[in-house]
Amino acid sequence: MPATPFTLRDLWPLYDLRVATGDLELRYPTEAELPAFADIIEGGLHPPGEMPFGMAFTDPPTTERNFSSYQWWMGSRGRFSVDEWALTLGVWENAVPVGFQDVRAERFPVFRTVHTGSWLGLPYQRRGIGKVMRQAVLALAFDHLGARFAETSAFLDNIASNRVSIGVGYEPNGMGELAPRGVPRPTQHFRMSLETWRARPRPEVRVEGLASNLQLFGLAPDLTPLPR
Repeated sequence: MPATPFTLRDLWPLYDLRVATGDLELRYPTEAELPAFADIIEGGLHPPGEMPFGMAFTDPPTTERNFSSYQWWMGSRGRFSVDEWALTLGVWENAVPVGFQDVRAERFPVFRTVHTGSWLGLPYQRRGIGKVMRQAVLALAFDHLGARFAETSAFLDNIASNRVSIGVGYEPNGMGELAPRGVPRPTQHFRMSLETWRARPRPEVRVEGLASNLQLFGLAPDLTPLPR
């Protein structure tokens, strides 16, 4: 037995990571906190006739959806590695859960490129939260992890998401297709460079608990790649 009992953070040190800006805090939900986010999904993320996501994860009935959501949240932690990682961060506004903001990368020490995705409960949309939480993880990536580029995409008819991307500073970067309900639909790809990120004023973002976790991203304290 250790002299001091282990805590949950000893098992998953990224629980110490906090990204905060304004009234928002982004962090890993504990397993006990995940049902609150399942409640948000149950309450609705989009009108029933629409599908803004590349995977139609909101379509299955509640029990199946809850099971697959839990597998995704916990599976992303189990698959976390230097070569491929996904930060699946819960978003709280004034301590109230409102949605999720993901940021992920492959071979990040080499390519220094991140990809983002997110969702918000219907009651929290059209209030500017989506833009702020995107800026929060971009600040984490560009200012604290040494990213060179950030990429994202959305369906052409997802006006809200596209406006957030343009408003944050992304530029169009080609087209694609996804078929979440079996019918191909066009998507718009976006990309932003570090130089573009730094070219305009940004909200203050506070990041805590990252320094002790940099090795999980394959980075030394000076953000150079660790030898492998």
